[in-house]
Amino acid sequence: MEITASMVKELRERSGAGMMECKRALTEAQGSIDTAIENLRKQGLAKADKKAGRIAAEGRIAMARNGTRAVMVEVNSETDFVAKDENFVKFCETVANAALASGAADVDALKAVAVDGGSVEEARQSLVAKCGENVQLRRLVSVSGSGAIGSYVHGNRIGVLVEMEGGNEELARGIAMHVAAMNPPYVSPDHVPADVIAKEKDIALAQVKDSGKPVEILEKMIAGKLRKTLAEMSLTGQPYVMDTNVSVEEALRKAGAKVTGFKRIAVGEGIEKKEEDFASEVMKQAGLA
Repeated sequence: MEITASMVKELRERSGAGMMECKRALTEAQGSIDTAIENLRKQGLAKADKKAGRIAAEGRIAMARNGTRAVMVEVNSETDFVAKDENFVKFCETVANAALASGAADVDALKAVAVDGGSVEEARQSLVAKCGENVQLRRLVSVSGSGAIGSYVHGNRIGVLVEMEGGNEELARGIAMHVAAMNPPYVSPDHVPADVIAKEKDIALAQVKDSGKPVEILEKMIAGKLRKTLAEMSLTGQPYVMDTNVSVEEALRKAGAKVTGFKRIAVGEGIEKKEEDFASEVMKQAGLA
């Protein structure tokens, strides 16, 4: 399989490893970026898998909530200019409020909800005609419960909803801010799937197997590395961003609270956006290239 420059670039961004190491890892992995990252980690060359997906598309996150339920919607536009337009902002707010009021379970159901004398889908089409760009309602997520609900939107581009048992709104919002900043994949080590644990254990073994230590020492080293890794990828095991002297787990314990789940979405994550060379385009249109 041909290893392209764009594949090497993506692996470098996600792993933090050098160009030659990335190219070699991709060749050995037959072009699989995930396998290459795993192999780089085993070799101790990768710093981290920094990005779950490239954030390329524009748009914004809008949120609405009441006492027992909260919703977030992601609406995409082609440019940041339109994402800041007052018509686009109003549409996003209208859609979020419609999602909350209707109880729509997904985007398809939400498109049929009535707003302003028509449907959400008709309002979207009207906005496309008005702003001259493609506008898409991409995602709808929600949480509900009798406990505290935390909500936080960062820069209109990252949104988080947190479900809690016990605690209060202030703590729930703080936890939501933590999730926005740190993006933990799981609530706690207990929530990490068995296949992920097995893979991390395999990586830890590869990192220490040539150390020359006795087997019993190696087992302790692997167990320690595994505990550390599972803590780092879990919300409860991370240092709390609102008070780094304690972990999230300790902050929750002090408040008699428990996080039962969270939702985090970022604008455009996982969408590949075509990179435009505007200078070349202008030169071409002017007949100078």
